[in-house]
Amino acid sequence: MLVTCAIILNPQNQILVTQRSSIMHLPLKWEFPGGKIEANETPEASLIREIKEELNIDIEIIDGLSANDHHYPDKSIRLIPFICRQTGGEILLKEHADYKWLDRKDLLDLDWADADVEVVREFMGNCS
Repeated sequence: MLVTCAIILNPQNQILVTQRSSIMHLPLKWEFPGGKIEANETPEASLIREIKEELNIDIEIIDGLSANDHHYPDKSIRLIPFICRQTGGEILLKEHADYKWLDRKDLLDLDWADADVEVVREFMGNCS
């Protein structure tokens, strides 16, 4: 399964993180928001669509990071991360339980979804 995620930066260089709801797969784990790529959709178009649908905001993609293959007991995903910035809208949670804007140094303090852990590490290593 191909999935995208957005590392969204605000003007203060804080990063948006979202907490999965209690009824989602991996309940209450933290993640970079995103979602599944639909048929005939580019990863970039998928991410822009998913962020609008889930969070009610518009984003601009700035850069990409390495795709991360992760195997959960019930499924395998390829997580394709992008570094982005918010260009419009106000955050309105439609699927998630919570969100935070965090400084880079605080990212590893969260209980992350397993597939996102490598993305966090690469992002911190590239941007330190």
